[in-house]
Amino acid sequence: MSHPKTEMFEIVDEQDRVIGIAPRSACHGNPALVHRVAHVLVFRPGGELLLQKRSRHKDIQPGKWDTSVGGHLDPGEDYLAAAVREMREELGLRDLPLTFLYRSRIRNEIESENVATYLALHAGAIRFAAEEIEEVRFWRGAEIDAALGSGLFTPNFEMEWRLFLDWYRRRLGRTPTGITGGADFAELLREVIESEGER
Repeated sequence: MSHPKTEMFEIVDEQDRVIGIAPRSACHGNPALVHRVAHVLVFRPGGELLLQKRSRHKDIQPGKWDTSVGGHLDPGEDYLAAAVREMREELGLRDLPLTFLYRSRIRNEIESENVATYLALHAGAIRFAAEEIEEVRFWRGAEIDAALGSGLFTPNFEMEWRLFLDWYRRRLGRTPTGITGGADFAELLREVIESEGER
């Protein structure tokens, strides 16, 4: 969550095997240093997706809307443990079941990340970390689609959104109309949660 100067990331190869360790400052700015990140997509039962607006003091993509929860793995930490920790640190959410969705790779001119994405359903209060996040709000899928490419979102979130829509179509065998607020959305996701389980 916070970024002390000594924060260290494990460096991994293309098979996600740890091959070294490097400071955060070296990883952000050197795409050759592949490191690990956990994301969580937090939905309301009606299908709206929680996004966080990054603090204007962030060194990367300040002031832009981003994935519900995202954070780097600490050395020795696995993806699920990092997702649980970041949920607590960023949004104040504890003991919320997480369901694994997919793995992906982010490669750009700034950094290279191996990402594990999880899903959570939450309809209660959010107590976000004000030093890290400017604001949070729930978005309908149609709102997100209309704003893609406008500069409102981080490039990483826009990639995440496309990956999620693709997962939704493949896993649930239908177009993601429920993401705009369909009544069956939560039930569809509960089916996935029950079949996949927490991992």
